[in-house]
Amino acid sequence: MAEFWIGQRWYRTKGAAQEAVREVLYRYDVGSTVDQDDDHLLLLDLLDMHPEADDKIGSGVEAFAIAPPQRGPHPGFEVIRTDGTRIDFSYLTCLKPPTHRQQVLNVMRDEVKAIANAYFEARKAAGSLISDESGAPLESTDTAVAYFRGPSFNGIAREFADSLGGWEAIELTSSSEKGLGKFRDRDLAERWFVHHQERAVLGLLSGQENRRRPRT
Repeated sequence: MAEFWIGQRWYRTKGAAQEAVREVLYRYDVGSTVDQDDDHLLLLDLLDMHPEADDKIGSGVEAFAIAPPQRGPHPGFEVIRTDGTRIDFSYLTCLKPPTHRQQVLNVMRDEVKAIANAYFEARKAAGSLISDESGAPLESTDTAVAYFRGPSFNGIAREFADSLGGWEAIELTSSSEKGLGKFRDRDLAERWFVHHQERAVLGLLSGQENRRRPRT
């Protein structure tokens, strides 16, 4: 069977990925909040794969909880949004083949990763590896380049897609590497790079601070 990815996590098969998610689901009691950082981050990346991710995320993800069974005997996951509302989501739906929107988002992030890398290296060279949220010193191995001081990455990407008429207007090449292709139109790729560069307001956070940020 083909390998499977959830965010940057590689699994030998889709079944292995499903089992990793199930382990999180049954690690907690029904009604409890997912409070382990690695579990929280996995569920954030998993939710991004949902075909209705924008609707599920809403105002942003504050946390995840284990919801009681709705149909059948098994519990499920629930999103706790930053505005206090809650909504359930099916992890099995998330594990279906990625939507075109999700594929485009993955490619978009890959196309601009050099910007985040350059920002990190510049801060490191300047001796300013400190959290822009708490002011605490950061270890280079536990530092995240984040969008918390301006529009989110997904918001910047959504604005670009909307300017073209929607996600389907962005054509991708095929690739087996991490499920990623490239922009078929390289001029459009350059436009995306400039669009992102003009709008991204980057900052540094610790890994834990970044994992606990609301996801929008």
